[in-house]
Amino acid sequence: VQLQASGGGLVQAGDSLRLSCAASGGTFSSLSMAWFRQAPGKEREFVAHITRSGHDTSYSDSVKGRFTIFRDNAKNTVALQMNSLRPEDTADYFCAADRQALYGTVVRRSQVYDYWGPGTQVTVSS
Repeated sequence: VQLQASGGGLVQAGDSLRLSCAASGGTFSSLSMAWFRQAPGKEREFVAHITRSGHDTSYSDSVKGRFTIFRDNAKNTVALQMNSLRPEDTADYFCAADRQALYGTVVRRSQVYDYWGPGTQVTVSS
């Protein structure tokens, strides 16, 4: 499975941005998908997860209510709509995938994901 994220950029605080991740090389509807981010000098952290069907989602507390993850299984894409961006959202954002059906707190662990794409940089200026 190959993943390619796009949509990053430089925005101002309060702006919105949509990231997209295109998957290839596998059956997309069988993949659990997630977004993680890593700020300079910090560890990679969980942002959001969506189940294979798209019916269930989960978010980190820091983005809940501002970010929305959704997927289009017909187009093999998962997106992250980011609203009300803050300077602390500045990071490289990565999409991740796994063939297992993931639920609960395990979705927040980066170690469980087998497939990762290159990051897309998001910079939020104050």
